[in-house]
Amino acid sequence: MIDVLLQMAALIACGSLWRRFHPLGLDADTMRRALTGLVYVLLLPALVLSVLWQTPIGAESALIALAAAGGVLVALAAAWGIYRLTPLDAHRRGALILAAAFPNATYMGLPVLSTTFGDWGKGVAIQFDLFACTPLLLTVGILLARAHGNGGDGENPLRALAKVPPLWAAAAAPLLNLGGVPMPPLLVDLLKMMGGAVVPLMLIAVGMGLRWESLLPERLPVLLPVLLPTLTIRLLLIPLLVWQMAGFAGVEGQTLTAVVLEAAMPSMVLGIVLCDRYHLDTALYAMAVTISTALSLFTLPFWFGLAGG
Repeated sequence: MIDVLLQMAALIACGSLWRRFHPLGLDADTMRRALTGLVYVLLLPALVLSVLWQTPIGAESALIALAAAGGVLVALAAAWGIYRLTPLDAHRRGALILAAAFPNATYMGLPVLSTTFGDWGKGVAIQFDLFACTPLLLTVGILLARAHGNGGDGENPLRALAKVPPLWAAAAAPLLNLGGVPMPPLLVDLLKMMGGAVVPLMLIAVGMGLRWESLLPERLPVLLPVLLPTLTIRLLLIPLLVWQMAGFAGVEGQTLTAVVLEAAMPSMVLGIVLCDRYHLDTALYAMAVTISTALSLFTLPFWFGLAGG
């Protein structure tokens, strides 16, 4: 696990260095949007189709999705209950609740699981995210962002959900899988080639999106009390809860370890898009992502060892 995190940290560092030095005159935010757009629209759907077309789909898949959904919903409830008692304004509360609830299950979880467990781990990461986390983000998450902010075009969350290319692949691949449709050899190689670019590009994009200035010593005493509930829920409470839920439901062995790791991921980078769109406190959300990502380099090995890794 330490070797895996060091490899990931190197790629994240590449993205952070791009933000610092902006080679070729290209700023990091422009590059991040280009990379994540490419991954989101083209490369990630290819990877999802490749993995889920060949991954066994059954009762365990449903249990993974239920554990993921349970973790998100409990985190939403816990964060809402805590932050409603604080004097923070709605824009900040909404950002912190989103940061507590939604893990970076694909952008960071997919690299961790694929490197730790191999191709099999990709299937767990994709099912955890696309069968539960992303649908909840684009429905419940949008409704929460609207309630705490403003802006947006009033689009129905279900319509927004229908516009997510990886979800199209996540819907089509199990049907092809369960229908026994063989994958054409030419398509196997093409999807493998496209999917192979997802992990490094996602990690570099994560680095481009981090705001390391939030870790300056003079800012931490102000930030940490505000962020502490979010960090505690995201990195400690939810992995423990999902571990118990999944274990009680019958998930075991390496699958259980992989599910716990997914639940222990730092805050989802994609949440920045919702904060921008609905005028939540994007800077505060970005700080939560940065600090939770930095802390996860220590908490992920802890959960990996505790869950039987």
